[in-house]
Amino acid sequence: MRNNRMAWNLIIIVILFGTLGCSSIGAKAFDRLEQAGRADSAAAIQDDRAGTSAEANFSALPTPIPAEIVAQADAEELLLINLYERVNPSVVNLEVVVADSGFNHPLFPIPEGPNPEPDDQKQPDDQNQPDDQNQPDDPLQPEEEFGPFNPRGQGSGFVFDSEGHIVTNSHVVADAEAIYVTFYDGTELEAEVVGADPDSDLAIIKVEAPTGILQPVEWANSENVVVGQRAVAIGNPFGLDGSLTTGIVSGLSRELFSLNGRFRIPEVIQTDAAINPGNSGGPLLNSKGEVIGVNSAIVPRQVGFGERSFLGVGFAIPANLAQRVLPSLIEQGYYDHPWLGVQINDLTREIAAEMGLTVTKGALIIRTLPGTPANQAGLQGGDTEFVLPSGATTIIGGDVIVAIEGEKIDGFSSLISFLSRKGIIGEPLSLTIVRDGEEMEIEITPGARPRR
Repeated sequence: MRNNRMAWNLIIIVILFGTLGCSSIGAKAFDRLEQAGRADSAAAIQDDRAGTSAEANFSALPTPIPAEIVAQADAEELLLINLYERVNPSVVNLEVVVADSGFNHPLFPIPEGPNPEPDDQKQPDDQNQPDDQNQPDDPLQPEEEFGPFNPRGQGSGFVFDSEGHIVTNSHVVADAEAIYVTFYDGTELEAEVVGADPDSDLAIIKVEAPTGILQPVEWANSENVVVGQRAVAIGNPFGLDGSLTTGIVSGLSRELFSLNGRFRIPEVIQTDAAINPGNSGGPLLNSKGEVIGVNSAIVPRQVGFGERSFLGVGFAIPANLAQRVLPSLIEQGYYDHPWLGVQINDLTREIAAEMGLTVTKGALIIRTLPGTPANQAGLQGGDTEFVLPSGATTIIGGDVIVAIEGEKIDGFSSLISFLSRKGIIGEPLSLTIVRDGEEMEIEITPGARPRR
């Protein structure tokens, strides 16, 4: 009995140790399998990440640009490079010594302190605008003194002919005691003013230079200029000679006040090509490198401490006006603008209704000046006061010019535009006017605008 009990105990012990041993071996085996699984999972994850990274890197690469688009971009660059190489030799930089300015050639001292605050800008009234005349102090008036970044006396110009005549702005060379012209190759010559016309802000200066260095520009017909076409400026902004900037023609038929503030320059070209102080007098070009205008003015904005920023709105005197004015400046030193001698206001719907007119657009004559072409032709001004919606008072009841030589006249601007483009002193013009509600024709012969 005792022997049987011992046998059973031995079997139980063997089974127990066997179970524990199997558990230990199984656990070790399971650990090995688990570790292998983890290693495989890690490797798989690493492979996945590597694949994802590779895909990410691959997808980040830009798609190659088609060859034809690259060719177009290269052609654009080549156009500007070629234009610059052809026209830049015609562009010159100017340094002007002005009486009592304190500036001496060739190094202008930098003025100390901030710019003075600008004068308050006066808003022109809607009334009494004498034959291309308006109020001074317009924010678009040419301005060249902008503080330490542009000492007064810097400007640009370009060669007009092989005789040494150079085009620039009247305001650039006004009151000049000495003018120094620097050509693209570094040649520096002194120039003298041949003629200037403040009413178009154009001037001609002349240098004695070897013929080989004088490369005249080619001119475009500015009547063919359209909004959106390319505009390229070359000049001397802030003294940075030979600078090229590009943009487009932003607007047409703008107006600038002349330097004396009495008259306005019509048909001015607006551009967003960067024009800054020192660009004045330089050419504004089309894609062919032809001059479409003479850069003249910018719209500045006063900011802190007297500095001014420039808002991408530049203006150029149209090429066709320049080509009318410049030969006269060379021949006689001045240019006579055709003139009628009337004070003009735009006809509005309110004025037309008050006068009982069926036309609602035209140039309403306020009065004619004694002894002028308008007075001699029998044009009549008004005699009745009328309060405009703006609150200003004007005179109504006079003749309304609605056409000249069959070309429609919408108001003051189109009148001075016609005279600027087509008016010739001493040659009669046919005016279509409305008087007391009746349309009639009157012949008038433009005279010379008074010079001051």
